[in-house]
Amino acid sequence: MRKQMNTVWALISLILMVLPMAAKSAEEPVEVYWEDLVPEGFNEMAPPAVQHNGEMSQLQPDAPVVDTYNNKRVKIPGFVVPLEGTDELTTEFLLVPYFGACIHVPPPPSNQIVYVKFEEGIAIDNIYDAIWVTGVLSTEGWSGDIASVGYRLSGQAVEAF
Repeated sequence: MRKQMNTVWALISLILMVLPMAAKSAEEPVEVYWEDLVPEGFNEMAPPAVQHNGEMSQLQPDAPVVDTYNNKRVKIPGFVVPLEGTDELTTEFLLVPYFGACIHVPPPPSNQIVYVKFEEGIAIDNIYDAIWVTGVLSTEGWSGDIASVGYRLSGQAVEAF
């Protein structure tokens, strides 16, 4: 009987040690990079020469998306194109893979743009610096005056890249 109790206590101890590790790994976001959001075999069109007069149109506004990360908690790096907010807090922005996308050069394909929304807003110190954004990614598209977007992200955290 005593041996069985020792076995039970050892098993309980093991479970109590493993549970926090399993919970922590479940909470960790998956690091996603821009190439992960492009379906295999998709050919991105080469961007046109930059024109400083006139409108810049998006080449591939309906580029296909990848379902792998749909409704998953992810962490993705990129640059901010502010859409909504105040001088102190940004509530909505586009996350793009390179600086100047959608502002100085035409928007990339829609599967290379993420629409990010923070309900409470977050402080973006410098839009010239890359950041990591963590949140739940969705393949639900979004369309605005600037570009069509293939992904949405419900923002949870931001940190320097």
